Amino acid sequence: MQPPLQNDDLDLEAAVANARPQLVEFLSHRPEWLLTTSRCFLPGVAMDSLDGITNAKERVSVLLDLLEAAGPATWKQFAQYLCMECDLPLDLEILLMSSAGEGNLSQKPEACTDGSAWSSVPKGFARRRHRSSSVSDRDAKQQRLDSTEKYRRLLVDSICQRYGSTRAAGAAAQQQTQPLPFKQAFVSLVIRQSKASRLKERTDRPRRDAAGASEPEECVGTAVKVSDLFRSVIASGMTKVIFLVGKPGTGKTMLMHRICQKWAEGVLPQFLFTFLFEFRQLNLLKRKLTLKELLFDLFLQPEDSPDEVFQYLLKNAWRTLIIFDGLDEFAANMDVSSSSKGGPALTSPMSISQLFANLCHGKLLPGCTVLVTSRPKRLPDFLLNTVDLLGEIWGFDHEKVEEYVSHYFNQHSFKEQAIAHLKNNTKLLSMCQIPALCYVVCICLEYLLLKHQMSVELPQTMTQFYIRMLLIFINKQQGQRVRDEVTQLNCNKKAIWGLCDLALKSLEDMKLVFYVGDIPEHVKEFASLHGLLTVFEVKTSGTHPETGYAFVHLSLQEFFAAVCLMISDRVDKNYLKKKFSLKSRWTLKNVAKTEFIENFHIFLSGLSSKECRTFLMLLAEQDEAWVRDKQDTILQSLKKLAATHLTGPKVIELCHCTFETQDLKVAQHIGRLLNFKYEFKNFRLTPLDMSALVFVINSGQDLTYLDFVGCLMDIDCLEVLAGCKNIEHLSFRSRRCGDDFAAALSKSLQGMEYLKKLELTGGSITAEGMTALLQALSQCLQLEEINLQDNRIRDPDVKRVMDLFSRMEKLKKIDLSNNDLSSNAVVLLAKEVVVCQNATELHVRKDTVIIYFSGLAGKVARSLDLRWEENMDHVIPTRHVKLCLQDCSLSPQHAKEMVAILQSCPYLSEVDLSGNKLGDEGCSCLLESLPWISISKQLDLSQNCLSVNGICSLLKSVNTCQKMVEVQVSLCRETAVLRFAEDREFASRLPREDPVFSTDGQQHGEENQTPTASKKIRLTDGHFRACDLEKLCAVLKECDNISELDLSHNFLGDEGLSQLFQFLMNLKMLRSLKFNDNQISLNSVFFLAQSLCTLEHIKTMNVSLGHTQVIHLTFWERTRARSTSRWRSSFLAHPKHIANGQCFRLRDCRLGPEDVTRLCQILAHCPQLTEIDLCGNSLSDQSIERLLSFLLYFHHLTLLSIRNNAFSSRCTVLLVNSINLCERIRTVEVRSNENAFLHFGTSMRSQKTSCRVTGCAIDPGQVDELCSVLAQRGWPAEVNLSRNQLGDEGLRCLLDHLHQVPITCSLNLSHNGISQDGVLQLINAFATSGNTTEVQVSLCSKATLIIKLTSRDDTRKILRLAKCNFQPEHLEKLWLLLEKCTGLTEYISSNNNVTVQAAGRLLRSLRKNLGPLKISVEEPWVYTESVTDLLDLAVQAYGNITEIVICKDKTLFQLGVKFPHCLEKVESVVSRLNLYKPEMKHARFYQRVCEKCAQLQELRWSHVELHNDEAEMLVKILLPLPELKKFMLTSSSIMPTETDALITGFQNCQAIEELNLGYMELGSAAIPTLVLGLHEMPSLKRLILNHNSIGNDGCSRLAEALRNMHYVEEINLSHNKIGDPGLINLAAVLPVMQNLKRIDLSGNSPSPAGGEKLMEALAYCKRIEELLLSRNVFGDKTAVKLALCLPHMTNLKILHLQNNNIGPAGGMELTTALVACGLLEEISLSENELGEGSIRALSEGLPCFQHLRRIDLKLCGITDDASKSLSRSFRQCPSMEEITLSWNALGDGGARELASALPEMEKLKMLDLEKNRIGACGATKLAEELARCPEIQSIRLWDNPVPKGLAQNLTSQDPRLCFSFY
Repeated sequence: MQPPLQNDDLDLEAAVANARPQLVEFLSHRPEWLLTTSRCFLPGVAMDSLDGITNAKERVSVLLDLLEAAGPATWKQFAQYLCMECDLPLDLEILLMSSAGEGNLSQKPEACTDGSAWSSVPKGFARRRHRSSSVSDRDAKQQRLDSTEKYRRLLVDSICQRYGSTRAAGAAAQQQTQPLPFKQAFVSLVIRQSKASRLKERTDRPRRDAAGASEPEECVGTAVKVSDLFRSVIASGMTKVIFLVGKPGTGKTMLMHRICQKWAEGVLPQFLFTFLFEFRQLNLLKRKLTLKELLFDLFLQPEDSPDEVFQYLLKNAWRTLIIFDGLDEFAANMDVSSSSKGGPALTSPMSISQLFANLCHGKLLPGCTVLVTSRPKRLPDFLLNTVDLLGEIWGFDHEKVEEYVSHYFNQHSFKEQAIAHLKNNTKLLSMCQIPALCYVVCICLEYLLLKHQMSVELPQTMTQFYIRMLLIFINKQQGQRVRDEVTQLNCNKKAIWGLCDLALKSLEDMKLVFYVGDIPEHVKEFASLHGLLTVFEVKTSGTHPETGYAFVHLSLQEFFAAVCLMISDRVDKNYLKKKFSLKSRWTLKNVAKTEFIENFHIFLSGLSSKECRTFLMLLAEQDEAWVRDKQDTILQSLKKLAATHLTGPKVIELCHCTFETQDLKVAQHIGRLLNFKYEFKNFRLTPLDMSALVFVINSGQDLTYLDFVGCLMDIDCLEVLAGCKNIEHLSFRSRRCGDDFAAALSKSLQGMEYLKKLELTGGSITAEGMTALLQALSQCLQLEEINLQDNRIRDPDVKRVMDLFSRMEKLKKIDLSNNDLSSNAVVLLAKEVVVCQNATELHVRKDTVIIYFSGLAGKVARSLDLRWEENMDHVIPTRHVKLCLQDCSLSPQHAKEMVAILQSCPYLSEVDLSGNKLGDEGCSCLLESLPWISISKQLDLSQNCLSVNGICSLLKSVNTCQKMVEVQVSLCRETAVLRFAEDREFASRLPREDPVFSTDGQQHGEENQTPTASKKIRLTDGHFRACDLEKLCAVLKECDNISELDLSHNFLGDEGLSQLFQFLMNLKMLRSLKFNDNQISLNSVFFLAQSLCTLEHIKTMNVSLGHTQVIHLTFWERTRARSTSRWRSSFLAHPKHIANGQCFRLRDCRLGPEDVTRLCQILAHCPQLTEIDLCGNSLSDQSIERLLSFLLYFHHLTLLSIRNNAFSSRCTVLLVNSINLCERIRTVEVRSNENAFLHFGTSMRSQKTSCRVTGCAIDPGQVDELCSVLAQRGWPAEVNLSRNQLGDEGLRCLLDHLHQVPITCSLNLSHNGISQDGVLQLINAFATSGNTTEVQVSLCSKATLIIKLTSRDDTRKILRLAKCNFQPEHLEKLWLLLEKCTGLTEYISSNNNVTVQAAGRLLRSLRKNLGPLKISVEEPWVYTESVTDLLDLAVQAYGNITEIVICKDKTLFQLGVKFPHCLEKVESVVSRLNLYKPEMKHARFYQRVCEKCAQLQELRWSHVELHNDEAEMLVKILLPLPELKKFMLTSSSIMPTETDALITGFQNCQAIEELNLGYMELGSAAIPTLVLGLHEMPSLKRLILNHNSIGNDGCSRLAEALRNMHYVEEINLSHNKIGDPGLINLAAVLPVMQNLKRIDLSGNSPSPAGGEKLMEALAYCKRIEELLLSRNVFGDKTAVKLALCLPHMTNLKILHLQNNNIGPAGGMELTTALVACGLLEEISLSENELGEGSIRALSEGLPCFQHLRRIDLKLCGITDDASKSLSRSFRQCPSMEEITLSWNALGDGGARELASALPEMEKLKMLDLEKNRIGACGATKLAEELARCPEIQSIRLWDNPVPKGLAQNLTSQDPRLCFSFY
């Protein structure tokens, strides 16, 4: 490979080519002169061919071709002659003179000595020389060019001296003892060109790191030569800016020197002048300069006439090349905001940045060429907008490395050994692609080969190479005195320290060039001697140059600076951390750099490796611990950086740092923090980058994902990547990934043994690349996914791709999208897929082509010759294939081929041919073959241009294809989908009835016909009219197994509906008919109502004439009756629909009175009509009155609904009066004057009736009329007038009528605006009324007011008042009223502003003649008052106190009082007081307590705080009371000493029957004393110790005590941390406790073993009624054991087992065994994953539980399918009141099943369906059925996916539907 700068590239031809366009233009005006002159220079050449050319420019071009073809000598003579004879433009003249070179300007061709050529010069052609012209004329022109030419020669000599071979030779002679920084043999670099125009687009992007600022992939072009950079230089007057970037060490500066050298050698003739400036030297300038000073003073001063030379430069600027090297090293701020916007004056001094910017903008020296180099940093904006050509210097590739090494070792005998050593080491080879590192590697390799030719061990990292290079440089100067490294470093330690200090300080000061005074003498001598510093002249003016020094390379300066940080004792950890960071690839716009560092952090990382520790110890003169401490600081900083968000380039930098450490633990840690996914976007990656990345990935154990998007990389990178073993997912997305890339990648894939997913997208891979790739992939059998989308794969490659991929056993997916495959290729793919045994799906849609595989390759031979028909008995379908060929332009011509493909595959699940062009012909071809095609799910023929005839053909296939179950067709939407039943589903769909027998003439004709599954036909949106229906019906008549028929959204009208019903009887299996949106009229409504009478198998009829017309009929399942000979005359029997009845729903249809009459007359003849629903029909009062008049004729009606219909007040009364019209009416409900529901019973007046008129704005004026209606046949048992406008006046009127109510009645007047005065009025009536037994009032937001009336023999009289906001005047009236109410049995007051004093007044007001009285007060002061004060209040009550309840958490104070008042004998009181008199205070108070509480039976205190004296009173006064039977002290605070006294005091409670000490934090230590007390309680029945911490020991002691307590009925030890030991001891006692009815052991911690022991014991508890074992995590084994015991628990009523880790196995046994407990009232199995089998078993047993009231199945994983069986069983639970199914997986299907069951659960009050998957359909169905269930109080639907608007609408219609959390 030739270097980029060769004389062959830029020779005479190049010069002529540059001058030719301008020369042709000039000579085209003088063609005759040129012809004559050419004959002189070409005497032997015939020019007859010119006669036929008339175009002047063409003639000139041909003549110039002849002159050029004559040879260089002839051309040079012609050019010299032309320049001297013609007045040429100056730039053209210079270009021609440059190409002609030296010569005799007066020489002329011999053939023209007669002067004939000159006589033909045309007019206007200024002939500059004749043969007779004088010597002085020639000298004038020569003199004019002399000063410029002299300066040009001076430039050439200067550049040759600086950068050319002369300088090299001289330098070599002067520095024979000093190693050269690089070998002088130049090896060309790899340069790649980009589109500079893209830079301008990036200026609008936000500043970011390299990931965002790097070049987009489409900008990068191919490799270019240096000569190509200047090929387009022309005299256009436009400045050309060329920008070259390159990473450190890629040879940017050497390349600039080389360009200058080649220019001086004449290789770049388009440039007359070349200037080179280095920014690191320009940094030294502090003053402003003019352009002239920049060029002459800083580079080279002309020897004479500088003004003339400068003027020539200005006039010929396009011939000038100015090079600026190292823009990244410019220290000043690149701020050009102050530069002149117009055009700066040439004499104006400017800063370097302004000069540079104006040159690039063309404001100075316009037309020149500016070449800029830089490291890859962010460019200033002004440069982004002006760059014409952007390139990147890549350094070396493998071939260049070999060429460089060959040059380096040219004089050594071990040259081949050196080359082989590098080739065999991938890491070293990658490192050598950076020329500077290649030089360092060669130095080290040379030194080691000279010493040890047999075995060479090179360093591993860049840092180690630099250390080795330093030692080699030092060692080379020792000559024969070879010393070891320790001695070498010790001898030169001081100089190295100085050099390190110089490097660090200069970097921190942004200084790259030093003067003599900046460097200590010993440092300068050491560095110069060992080739570490370079010496050069520095010009800051045009007079006195100075000597400058700089490190031979910036990276060497960074190395020594990093060493300084690691060895200096002045550098602490904090400073070291501050200096260590990852550098961004781009700097901020127009911001000066703070440090010139690129590899600094990499060297710091490298110095932290173990291999560098000895080197640092020697230099730092410190021990190993000191050095390790610094190294650890760097390593820790490195680890922290990995935890931050890093862009792609920073990840690479981090990997470089990690590689330098050579620490596997650090690499593993960093790999884990990078989340095993590496994304790299739009920046270049070198082989060295890839080596660092591979090191990090391979160091870990986890598999990673590599994603390269638009990244420019050498093919050599793929060779490095081949060594990466831990790749699981590899992705390349770049248009540059072509065939060469694929071939190179193919070689790398075989080593990636864990690779599962490969992506090569957006590339340019063709068949050639695919060949190599496929060969490699055939060896990668572990691959699961391959993505080749957006490449250049063509049709011929398809078969080869499938042949290969079908053999890859684990393959799951191939993506071939966007590869321009034709329709034929798609068909071929389908053909290959169906015969490929592991292919499961082909998905094609336009440009998308994806193939899915099973991942387990089959072993069946791939052959199209195997026909399914021939092997049907032997081939078992074990796979499913899905073909999706959408929008593939398949035509009718492809149909037969597709049929053959489909017939060849017996495993098809879905076939999608939508969006093609098959038409009627192609589709018919497919449909005719359907019986011989096996498709298990569906066939989609949508968007295939089907007509009505095509649809008929499609419908005919319904009869021919037995497995077809659904057809969905829409002409408007171009839909045509056929669905099929799978084999098992098909078998389950077959009819189970007896076979159909024919008439006498055909008794056996159809008896053995093949059964077919029921089918669904949907012909919607087809624009069908009545005339089309005849054709469709003719086809449909042939199919008698249609179960669903949908003809919605057509134009069939009334006529079409009539036609349809004529053949409806033929559809014997029809279950559903839809006729929506068919433009029907009101006449069809009457027609449909009439058909409801004639077609008795109709189940429901939904009709709507609203904006969206609806006609939906459902049918009962019809069973076939059979005769021994023939069908009976009525061959359909209807046992089911007679029992279930018919439903007629009419919505959004305006009906006048006459229409209602006509409709009712028709419906009255429907004997099985059970429900009428009229919604939104705008019925008037007259219409409703007529409707109600027909109620008596609807004998089987159970529900009449009138919804969304505005009612007048008169109409409301009419509806209420209906209860008097029909005795079957059980409930009349009118809501919000819009909705009315009339519920009917099956018999006359056998059940209670209800009247509910809510939200109907009933005012006081309507009360009398309403009461008269209600009293007409006796008041209903329930009257609900809530949410009306009665007010106090309406309440008064109503109270006047209550004395007339003779029966039990509940009256609800809530939310009627009742005030405190109205409440007092109600209480007065309550006190005086004999039939009012209970009043409940609340004036808060709930606004409750309920009155209950009963017969006079009921002695109960209860008054409940809550939040009535009574004022003192109200309370005083209240006390007076209560004094009159002597029959009161219970008074409950809650938050009524009753103070403590008022409470005392209350207690004194309440008295009665005989019997008990319960008084409850809830007020805030209960919480704050002490127990003593509350007892003091209690003793103010009349009568004997039998109950004292204090619950401070509920602020409840409650007394039970018994009348008449009986005093205890005085002697008894005195004797008890004298017993404790020495110890007790407040004796008088205690005496009063003893007197009032002598008959105390219940003492319940909760959340109280007992002080010492109060605890003492409790123990010594209250507990010993002889009548005390129930004692509760829970969640209360008491001193430990008093606790002991309390427990001891239980020994005196011999009458106690119930003891409750829950939440008292009793430990096991308190149990022994408690046991002593229990022994003294022979009558104890209930022991409650829940939520303590008695543990195993306490439980065991209690068990021993319980052994002798034969009357105990209840034990509650829940939440007591009882494990197996305690539970087993308790279980041992249970068999002897024959009276035990309730046991609660929830929330303890036993194991399944303990649970099994407990279950065994419970089998002996025959009388157990309540078993509460929740939250014990017993598991399946315990559940199975319990199942065995349940048959012995025949009295069990309540079973709680929630959250017990019961799975399907235990659940199945348990639910099956529950049937033995026929008395169960409550079951809780929530929070157990029971499984569907257990739910089904439970469902089967539910009908056995006739007493079941509540069931909780929350969080049991119940699905729609399981809920169906539950719903059917719930209907057979007559006592069910509450069902909890929340937090399951019920969807709309489950909700619909439950909704259908609701009307049959007459006692159901609450259904909890929260947190399920119920949507709009399910919620709507629940709302519809809820209207038929007046007893249900609430259905909870919180957190279901029901649209918010729908939820609000449903709640407004029926508030019982609750969608909120609370």
